[in-house]
Amino acid sequence: MSRETIGFIGLGIMGTGFTRRLKASGWRVVGYDIAADKVRAAAAHGVEPADSPAAVARAADIVLVCVVSTAAVEEVALGKGGLIETPGKGKVAVDHSTTEIDATKRIAATLADRTGLAWVDGPVSGGPAAAEQGALAIMAGGTDAAIARVSPVMKQLASRFTHMGPSGAGQATKMINQVLVLTNYCVLAEAMRLGEACGVDVAKVPEALATGHAGSTMLKDIFPRMLARDFAPRGYARQVLKDLDMVQDLAAHMKVPTPMATMAGTLFRLLVSRGHSELDASAILKLYMKEPL
Repeated sequence: MSRETIGFIGLGIMGTGFTRRLKASGWRVVGYDIAADKVRAAAAHGVEPADSPAAVARAADIVLVCVVSTAAVEEVALGKGGLIETPGKGKVAVDHSTTEIDATKRIAATLADRTGLAWVDGPVSGGPAAAEQGALAIMAGGTDAAIARVSPVMKQLASRFTHMGPSGAGQATKMINQVLVLTNYCVLAEAMRLGEACGVDVAKVPEALATGHAGSTMLKDIFPRMLARDFAPRGYARQVLKDLDMVQDLAAHMKVPTPMATMAGTLFRLLVSRGHSELDASAILKLYMKEPL
């Protein structure tokens, strides 16, 4: 049975996973991206093209957004051709991007006041494959009514969808996630290089440690990719650096020390400065390798 129309803005690596999942789950999907080639690629798996975020919002009652930066989110929401140009009463937009908390609150308040559109901040943990499999973790901020409205869709995209509190709470939780996850890329790289230097068969490490405290999804999934030197992007090192900079800004504002995240940020800044911004975050291993970077 056909379901209602879902709008999707941002058809990159993550957007591809999201929209494939939505189509497979029976929704009609209307999509937009600033890059025409991404719109064409999405059309190949059934996403109907729109020419602006406003056009997406006119076609759908629930609009999902997944773009690369806070500035891009603000442009989608409040810029020319943005969501603000479409009457939004009874509609909900969910921002799956990683967006600054103050900007999230400002966007939510402006859209509610000017158009009636409800805004949910719903950043995710998990990569494109998890999006396509419906296995993401989504942490959400917004009103009870807006969360209830989008829950049926979110539960098709996520194995865990958690309402964390009012507007901004989802983004705050994403910063906690990034401290845990992005520092762990560096820890995994250190552990791998130490094991290799000691002559250990590091391919056995995930299995050997699986039931101990070191066992984790990242050890299972990321460690083998590092071992294979598979740095094809599931996300980008530049995005990791952007998120770690956001962690530092938030920590400074809240007066909370985050020395481990600060060190991870330094390492990713070095990786990006050496020309590896378009590689996966697992490429942090390059900083620990003896061979040329």
